[in-house]
Amino acid sequence: RRGRRRGRLIALLFVFPALLLLGALVVYPVLFSVGRSFFDASGTRFVGGDNYAEMFRDPATLKAIRNTTIWVVVAPALLTGLGLILAVLVEKVRWATAFKLLLFMPMAVSFLAAGIIFRLAYDEDPDKGVLNAAVVSVHDAFKGTSTYPTARGRTGLLTQDRDGAYRTTASPGDPVTLPMVGVLPKDLPRDARPAAPAATRTSAPGELRGVVYLDFTPGGGGEQGKVDPEESGLPGMKVEAVRDGKTAASTTTAADGSFRFTGLDKGPYTVRLPESNFAPPYQGVSWLGPTLVTPAIIGAYLWIWTGFAMVLIGAGLSTLPRDALEAARMDGANEWQIFRRITVPLLAPVLTVVFVTLVINVMKVFDLVYIIAPGPVQEDATVLATQMWLVSFGGGNDQGLGSALGVLLLLLVIPAMVFNVRRFRNSQR
Repeated sequence: RRGRRRGRLIALLFVFPALLLLGALVVYPVLFSVGRSFFDASGTRFVGGDNYAEMFRDPATLKAIRNTTIWVVVAPALLTGLGLILAVLVEKVRWATAFKLLLFMPMAVSFLAAGIIFRLAYDEDPDKGVLNAAVVSVHDAFKGTSTYPTARGRTGLLTQDRDGAYRTTASPGDPVTLPMVGVLPKDLPRDARPAAPAATRTSAPGELRGVVYLDFTPGGGGEQGKVDPEESGLPGMKVEAVRDGKTAASTTTAADGSFRFTGLDKGPYTVRLPESNFAPPYQGVSWLGPTLVTPAIIGAYLWIWTGFAMVLIGAGLSTLPRDALEAARMDGANEWQIFRRITVPLLAPVLTVVFVTLVINVMKVFDLVYIIAPGPVQEDATVLATQMWLVSFGGGNDQGLGSALGVLLLLLVIPAMVFNVRRFRNSQR
């Protein structure tokens, strides 16, 4: 007995520092937060369950609960699925170790650094955000972009339609000049040529000639509405000849801004510069707008944690009995049938542990949401952890309500933790 007591006493002495740290860093904060949640913002007046009632009346808190639910439903499922697929595919790759290393490397990056990286990647400016740069490049490759988004017609000489197009009226044989302003000389296309020679060309019968030019003389001077020698044509501008609401002909201006329609009937036409000439450039997708901010942050989270899920599932995959897989192949099963009917069922315990672990993790996500979401959409992206911090320290200064949010988060995490602990105990048995 003395030996057993002495052994227990020695074990207690060894465990005591860890218990002391656990009590100071975990138990005491939890108990303090529970007690603090029953007091008002100042911490002096007992309010009972008012903080918990207020928590479910506050629209920001309800939005945080909704976003947390989205995180819990989407992120762990996607990560577990991606991890499973990658773990199975990596087995068939020659450089499997290098591939695993590349996928696991984001785990070495702190959430702060990852948040900054993705904040830049999601930037709406295509010159800064790599995702929008790719989206804009693909869009412009298929739809093109306007050459003169800042151009506008000279007031009093051209009429602007509601859709942004400019027009004037002319008949075949009449010279047409379409003066434009608002384009900086440095923004002119490299192939732009002086417009003066084009303005002197005459039209043949049934032909309508004209010129679209920048009505601006560098250094000053010149006459408004008249093509001066130093004024440049605007190449690549689309021009239409319209009669009775229908486009009779269309063309594109040459390097000197000139254009020509042939085979026109007698009578007046509306010479029109369509609005597509002046459309603002496509700026891509608002990744961090109110609609896409939560999926965008989940995407950053996937980038970090996919390697973790793949490695854990890969470890479970390496322990599967190979004889069962070989027997299935000998019986004529294809790879998809083996994956669906043998691999996944045998990996179910590992998949469950990975999924539950990720559920616990996403409930506590804070860094990515706080760093990636811009200030104006912070409320649209908020989750329980960020809402708890904002209410307590980020301007709300209501630590009573913040403590209630902390207790709610604890209550949501505990079932998943208990489930994981039971799974570990059962696996040890």
